[in-house]
Amino acid sequence: MSSRRRLIAVCGESDPQTSLADLAFELGRGIAQRDAVLLCGGLTGVMEHAARGARAAGGLTIGLLPGEDPDEANPYIDVAIASGLGHARNAVLARTADGVVAVGGGLGTLSEIALALRNGRPTIGMQTWRFDRNRRTEPELPTADSVDEALEWLFARMDRP
Repeated sequence: MSSRRRLIAVCGESDPQTSLADLAFELGRGIAQRDAVLLCGGLTGVMEHAARGARAAGGLTIGLLPGEDPDEANPYIDVAIASGLGHARNAVLARTADGVVAVGGGLGTLSEIALALRNGRPTIGMQTWRFDRNRRTEPELPTADSVDEALEWLFARMDRP
């Protein structure tokens, strides 16, 4: 197993008034407590609350922004990467992460889930998209009811060779 810190992507809805704020905060904190780095889209909503949680626990946060201005990042982002890629940044985020947790979310989150699964990244959902699996061959999206359950599942799969 590598000694480098794990890079955990949190993707989810960007609504600043998200009802998932507490869940996202706890997720970010749990990521930092496991000495992993939080990667997110760097903006508002779930991304901001997860970054706030990670920072509260002394963690490092990276925001992969869609625009060209690093100052658009939420105040809890330590490293703001202004990609200028728009929604195409979702592919970079999904490919870069060692593991992905999706929390709530709309179509942007759906694209991140699909891209992460397509790239073989361990991916788990919390109160997010559900898929009809009837006669499908694509990977399944498991779900978790708690932050600890989600992170235990994710870290167990990232530690496999």
